[in-house]
Amino acid sequence: MLKKRRFFKLGPGALVTAAFIGPGTITTCSLAGANFGYALLWGMVFSIIATIVLQEMSARLGIITRLGLGEALRNHSSSKASRIFTSVLVISAIAAGNAAFQTGNIIGASLGLQSVFETSAGSVKFWALLVGIVSFVLLYIGSYKLIEKVLIALVILMSLTFVTTAIIISPDFPELLKGTFIPSIPEGSLLTLVGLIGTTVVPYNLFLHASAVQERWKEQSDLPEARIDLSVNVLLGGLISMAIIVTSSAAFFHTGRSITGPSDFGIQLEPLLGIWAKYCTGLGLFAAGISSAITAPLAAAYATAGIMGWEKDLKSFRFRAVWIVILLTGVLFSVSGLKPIEAIVFAQAANGILLPVIAIYLLTVMNNKKLLGTSVNGILSNVAGFVVVMIALGLGMRSLLHVFGII
Repeated sequence: MLKKRRFFKLGPGALVTAAFIGPGTITTCSLAGANFGYALLWGMVFSIIATIVLQEMSARLGIITRLGLGEALRNHSSSKASRIFTSVLVISAIAAGNAAFQTGNIIGASLGLQSVFETSAGSVKFWALLVGIVSFVLLYIGSYKLIEKVLIALVILMSLTFVTTAIIISPDFPELLKGTFIPSIPEGSLLTLVGLIGTTVVPYNLFLHASAVQERWKEQSDLPEARIDLSVNVLLGGLISMAIIVTSSAAFFHTGRSITGPSDFGIQLEPLLGIWAKYCTGLGLFAAGISSAITAPLAAAYATAGIMGWEKDLKSFRFRAVWIVILLTGVLFSVSGLKPIEAIVFAQAANGILLPVIAIYLLTVMNNKKLLGTSVNGILSNVAGFVVVMIALGLGMRSLLHVFGII
């Protein structure tokens, strides 16, 4: 019991950060730095703020109402037709988003194994199938928790390595500050920008966080502590993501080199790790990928169970059916011959496009006085949430129009 309490003192905010520091973050941030230098750092700043704004609402919902976001949406619906429409829309968004995210997770883990074992590019399909089988077994028997902690520890170690490298390379601070605080969208950067948002402001985290905070905090007076926990963890995660952009910019953008494949990711860590850089990056990709490949299907199952009013029993048929579908979809897309890096970036962009759907529902629930009483959103929270939704919606719509060749 003592060990569990000590571990849990990290707070549920650590789960939010652990979820978005995955292979999609490493890949998307690396490409952002390699292709556009510091220009998209402002996108990470926006993503950090957006994550704190939306996850604070999710935490407040869980602590005050003792409900998950799925249950709250179900209770919020005033009629059967509204309940059905909300359920279909949210489940569709979660399923599509998590399936895309799962594809990126499995491919990311596969790229890591390919790099560590130095196998051919065609071996990604084999590694993807293996990762899928391992994830299925661990999810089915439910003994993944210890392994997940070990994998998250590896991700944290690699992330600290990126931060240290970013300090060592002595970046151009005037340019860094310009990219951080002056928004710009260089030509060809739109999908990457939406991907940065999608890999940080993860829609399924809103469902996970609302449930996780209930185990740690019970009263309205606990809200300040929950906010500090969330802010500290998300800021640290954002710092890691920005460090990846900075190191990639130094290794590629400012040297004229380009990323041609996943094996190139390690180059940005060579100032610190030398010849061991690619192995560290490969191991980190694998750890980030397989830990997320386990948690993403579970998150989809929890969200679906909540909004459908099902019992949240990990061994129930319906609960298992949801995560099995998400996992199998990710595996099928992973072995279908998609280009690995493009598939991962697309997965993050898909989450960025779906984000406004979930965020709008969250804002609606957070203004329900019957559910939240005096803890409903104030003017500041609503304005901040509205701005986040509008920016995410605008970028997402523009990205879709760009994909279809309209702009």
